[in-house]
Amino acid sequence: MDSATSDRAALSATADNGLKIVVVGGFGVGKTTMVRSVSEIRPLNTEETMTRAGEAVDHLDGIQAKSSTTVAFDFGRITLDARSVLYLFGAPGQERFWFLWDRLFSGTLGAVVLVDTRRLADSWYAIDRLEHHGTPFIVACNDFGGPLHSEQQIREALDLSEDVPLVECDARDRSSSKYVLITLVEHLAALSAARLHAPEAALAAAGPTPEPAP
Repeated sequence: MDSATSDRAALSATADNGLKIVVVGGFGVGKTTMVRSVSEIRPLNTEETMTRAGEAVDHLDGIQAKSSTTVAFDFGRITLDARSVLYLFGAPGQERFWFLWDRLFSGTLGAVVLVDTRRLADSWYAIDRLEHHGTPFIVACNDFGGPLHSEQQIREALDLSEDVPLVECDARDRSSSKYVLITLVEHLAALSAARLHAPEAALAAAGPTPEPAP
């Protein structure tokens, strides 16, 4: 962690707009790694060493080499411009910590669903909870060197509509993680613009207002 963040100075508290973003997904998909790689401050991590006691409840299929896990949340920050910053919250992935998610989603502007294409089913719960809360999200496929899937195959497996952005990334790479966040912010901006123009579009579709009878 130190090698990834030691060259990043703490930012001055000048931002007027703090935008809360959550990074969610299954166990071991790279949420902590993404927050670490992209944060401009030393990220807050709540990782603990995994023990034998957790083997009965944590499913390690495909990630047997994992030795630590997030037990609360990760936190980082990245600047959008002189007055706006993103506050990043990485959610824990194990099922036994899912009760924390609803609290993390409170006040959230949008979310990144990080997925491992070798274990797509692990992402269903995250997508379900975001849709339940009405939280806009994008999906980012983290590169674990697994089998390649087409975009359509991934959309069908996750039951994603065409209006949900789907991107590839390497959570270890800062520029790749920044691209994911930029994609999310652009998606949120497009949704906001669409809501603002919805009344105008409805009026236009209704046609001209009839003239009152003399």
